[in-house]
Parts: sequence; structure tokens; C-alpha cells
Amino acid sequence: MIAVWALGCYIAAIIVWNSVLRRNIGEALLVGFLVTGLFAGGDIGHVMWSSFAEAMQEEVTFAALAFVFMSYLLARTPVLDHLLDILNSLLGRLRGGPIYTSTVASGVFGAIAHVGAAITAAVGSVTIPWMKRSNVSGEIAATVAAGGAGMGVTFPFSSTMFILMGSAGVASVVSTDEIVLPLFLGGLWCLGYRLLAAFVMVRRYGIRPVDTSELQPLRRTLGAGWTSLLLFGGIAIPLLLTRGPLAGDLGRYVGATMSDAISLITWIPVLMIAIVLLLGRRHLPHTGRAWWELLGGAAPQFGVLGVTIIAAFSAANALGELGLPRQLTDLLAGVEAPLWAMALVVGVLVVGVAVPLTASATMAAIGPVAVSALIGAGVSPATACVAVLIFASTEGASPPSGAPIFVASGIAGVDPSRTFVPLLTYYCIPILFIGAAVATGVLPV
Repeated sequence: MIAVWALGCYIAAIIVWNSVLRRNIGEALLVGFLVTGLFAGGDIGHVMWSSFAEAMQEEVTFAALAFVFMSYLLARTPVLDHLLDILNSLLGRLRGGPIYTSTVASGVFGAIAHVGAAITAAVGSVTIPWMKRSNVSGEIAATVAAGGAGMGVTFPFSSTMFILMGSAGVASVVSTDEIVLPLFLGGLWCLGYRLLAAFVMVRRYGIRPVDTSELQPLRRTLGAGWTSLLLFGGIAIPLLLTRGPLAGDLGRYVGATMSDAISLITWIPVLMIAIVLLLGRRHLPHTGRAWWELLGGAAPQFGVLGVTIIAAFSAANALGELGLPRQLTDLLAGVEAPLWAMALVVGVLVVGVAVPLTASATMAAIGPVAVSALIGAGVSPATACVAVLIFASTEGASPPSGAPIFVASGIAGVDPSRTFVPLLTYYCIPILFIGAAVATGVLPV
């Protein structure tokens, strides 16, 4: 069980370095990676180097930094201000309007895109600045955006769902068609809870409607800034090219699956940066020297975030090399307990694996044995699958390694560690209990 011990020491090292010694989260995750590497023994050099090399190739590393740069550019143009004026004209009178909008939008986008980091990036790029302008703290804005990432897993038809259903052990007891409706209902339970969490946050933090003196008629804001709506093109174009009839026609024409050929998490920030450059061209530098100064001003914002992302993914890869999924599977296979206890044990183990891994990797590693454990405790096969997918959906809200956390924090311009406690409180732990409630029949699907 060396990898299980490594996971515990990894999390403990981060907590001590960040919370006790008061060092920044980038240093803490780097120390956590080094501590994890020590468990490789004589193979430490190979494990650490291969883990680091793989982390450097992660799409999320590029995407998070790209969104930081996009936010930096937006701050130097009136494009985002125009867009937020329009949104406030529509929903500014609603207390907590941006938070509710972000939550519902994450659910809608999640049902289409299913990629946690892409959900946070696409929705958060608009709603995080909007929340901050509505006097929501950057930490809470990032928390709401990252907390919505898991809804891509709890609605059909995500790659995570197909990975679970494609395993021999699961496919032999339940078909994909049999879990579509239950999973949709499970997704609605999760969305409903997130709306309740949004309501609690709005009240707890005293978030008020936008001051009426700052609100303008919709006709005026649209007239002044309708071109800012083109920002949504950076989200819509990749979606149209990878989902729906157009994607199907293009795929048949080029002989490839468009969702595999075009990465949402890569192309959404690229297109949005291009649109910002186009719409804000009059307010951006026009000489090479001025551009160099602008880029120099952006550089400090990449430091801690870049180290944080690379260290987090490196540690996740190292834990995989040490055999964490296999060891947790063996641990789970030996557990015998009443249904309610088994549901919590399975949930905790799946959530634990989802801390360093993605939901898809979690399902590949531990999903089938988790489903089998619940079935053995008396849960119907379809319900067991839904519960396990709900557990895995915490990947976006599981500190310290969830990729959506870094994407949201980069857009909000906050230290990712400031979101850890709110994410655990409002999303990770409650969703663990929602999965357990589904498994035990308290929440029917």
C-alpha cells in the first residue's frame, strides 16, 4: 500500500507547507511532489522525471495560462465592461444573479461538453469577472466556477460514463441505455444542490443586487457594446465543430471524430484571445516596444499559477506510477459493511482517487470495482453506476489538484489555496453525501 501512504503524505505535506508554514500554494504543491517521489525508492529519478515530462504536456497547463493572459488583455480593453453592462441590464436586479447564472450555465454547458476544465473555462471566463464586478470576492467567484465543473460527469453522455460502461464487469450487469435516465436524474439532483449552495452563499456573504445607479437600459448597453457578444463566439465555434450535426458531417468528410480532433480546452482560450485582440485593437499597443511592456506586465501573473499546475499534475502522475489506482482497488475489494457504510466508504475512496486524477481516469482505475462493491451491498446496478459517477464528479472541486480549480483561480486572479476550504464545504463533501444518498435510495433515480 505504498501509493496509499504516498497520497496521505502528499496531502499532509501540502497542508503543513501552505497552512502551517504560510508558504504559497505553488511551493506547497512542489514540496508535495518531492515527498511523493521519495516513495519511489531507487526508481525515484525515473518516476519524477517521467511524471514531470507528462505534466508539461497537459492541455490544462496551456489552457489555464492562456485564460490568465486573456483576462489580462480584457482588463486593458473596454470589451468586457460592455459585456458586463449588458448582463447587468438583464439580471443585475436579481440578488446573486451572476452566481445563479454561473451555476445554471455550468449545468447546461456540462450537459453538452462534459469536460470539467472546459466547463469552468468557458463559463468562468464571463461569469467570474461579472461576479467580481457584482462585489463577489475573487475566491468565491472562483469557487462557484470550479464547483460547477463536475456537472459534465453527472449528465449523460460523457466520456467518463462510457469508460465506466465499457468495462467488462459493468457491461455484464447493466447496459448503457439503462443508466441514461437515472444519470440524468442524478445530474438534476446535483444541479439542484448547487443552486441551493448558491442561495446559501448569496445570503451568507451578503451579496446584494447591483446598485440601480449603475444599471442602464438594455437598449443603451446593447447599442454601446453589442460587439462584445462576439466573445461568446470563442465558445460557440469549438462547440459547433465538435458537437451536433455539423460536427457529424465534418467528421464524415475528414474521416475523423471531431471531438477528438479539436480540443475544447485548447481552442476556447485561443479563439477568445483572438476575438479580444480584434475587438479591443484600438485600446491595445501598436508598437513592438509597447507590446513588450504589456507582455512584461503579464509575466508575474504566470509564476505561481504555472508552478502550481505543473507540480499538481506531476504529483498525480507520480501517484499513478506508484500504483495508487490498483492499491485502492485492492483495498475496496476487501471491505464488507452495511449499505450506508459501504456507500460512504466507496464514496470516500472514489473521491480520494479523483483528487489527483481526472474523473475519466478515476473511472478507468476504480470505477468497476466501486460499482461491484455497491451491487454486492444490495444497490441496483444502474443506481450503483450513477452513485459512482456522482462521486467521481468531485474532481473539479477536490483540492489540491483539481484542474478546474487552477483555471478558475487564474481567471479570478486569486491564490488557488484560498478556494480550498469553500470548495470542500460547498461542493466536494456535500456531493459525496449526495452520491451516498443516491446509493442508499434516499434520493431516488
